This record gives sequence, C-alpha cells and structure tokens, in this order.
Amino acid sequence: MNDLKTVLAQIAPSGELRVALNYGNPVLVQRGADGIPQGVAPDLARELARRLGVVPRFISYEAAAKVAEVVNEHAWDLAFMALDPKREANIDFTTAYVQIEGTYLVRENSPWYSVAELDREGARIAVAKGAAYELYLSRAIQQAELIFFNTSNAAIHGFVNQNLEAAGGVRQTLMEFAADNAGYRVLEDYYTAIYQALALPKGRRQALDYVRAFLEEMKQNGFVAEALRRSGQHGANVAL
Repeated sequence: MNDLKTVLAQIAPSGELRVALNYGNPVLVQRGADGIPQGVAPDLARELARRLGVVPRFISYEAAAKVAEVVNEHAWDLAFMALDPKREANIDFTTAYVQIEGTYLVRENSPWYSVAELDREGARIAVAKGAAYELYLSRAIQQAELIFFNTSNAAIHGFVNQNLEAAGGVRQTLMEFAADNAGYRVLEDYYTAIYQALALPKGRRQALDYVRAFLEEMKQNGFVAEALRRSGQHGANVAL
C-alpha cells in the first residue's frame, strides 16, 4: 500500500490538485451553463481530490497537444488524455477508462462512405496537430494529405472553409457539428479506437500506482459509466 504522504507529495506538491482539462474533447469534459466543468474527467478529478483531502484546481486547455506541450513546465499534476506511445517520453499513463472512436466528417453529397476510401491521392484531411487521432493518422495514412490545425474545432472549420475532403476527429465532436450544420455527415465506420487514460508527469511512481488503483475501482463500481451517462455521452464505452 502506498504511503499517502508520499502520494500527496508527488501528485499535489503545491497543496492542491492541478487538473488539466481538454475542452477540445467533449466526451470527457463540457462547460456547464454556470461555467463549472462537468463530465467524466472533472467528476473523476473531484472524487480523487476528495479521497486525497485536497482541493482540485481545474486548468483549461483547448487541445490535448497543448496539455502535453507544457508537462515539463510543471503546469499540471493530473490530466486526461489518450494513450499514445509518442507521449510516453514525458508522461505516465494509467490503464484506459474510456474508449471512443476516431472517424471522418464529410459533406453530405461526397462520395465517401468508408474511412478506407479517403486514404487516396488527392484527398486532403483536416486534423488537429498533436491530437490522439492525428498521431494515429500520421502513422497510418499512406496516400492522403493531412492538413494541420491547432485544435479540433479549427480543423472542422478549416475543412469547411478550405473545401477539404474530410475532417478527422472524435466521433461525438463531429456528430455535434453535423447535427448543427446541414449538409454534413459522419462516416459510420472508424479508423481507430481511441483509449482515454489518466496521465501524470513522468516519474511520480507512487502517485501513479495510487491513481491506477483508484481508476480501476471507479471502473468496477460503475462510477465511470454513470458519469458518462449523466453527461450525455452515450456513444462512449467504458474501457475494459
């Protein structure tokens, strides 16, 4: 069993739990009407902070890449982001707790009906640089051209304004745009399953072990599933 004092010294060295929230992924976090963050990520952070006896302080980001960029600046103590080997040089991860899908947004009248059809010469795909799905596509795409933007929201608007063939992203984000804007649809299949985990700056071993055990408990007791349901994320699954 981890010594709680050591865990606290590693995960909340300033006396508060500084939590990075990526609002570019609405599956994990949403802005409430009162501005208070809601969703599975802040719910987990609040419960973890309660158990540790510290206060959570939420720090807002608009893209996962921005969270990853500042890890060595000691800007946060806990984050929620997708597992990816490129990030493991500076970040330690728990096991996954949520599985979501990376797919494409296209125009309603486009000829694309499968993700595989878009990996072809001349196809231009808008993506958010540093996002988990972009890291995957940068490894997997053979012929299509990736067009990079700073955030997922910027990638969607870049796809629209620059008349690109598709926008890559998290299914829920793309479906939200398609629901609010006539003339667009989201492909039914997906190119990768994105596994979301809790993340700590590299080397905080005792704290990582504590958070891993905490997360497994939250998966097993239904906390994660209920948080997803409560925040309306019915398309996301609890990772096994």
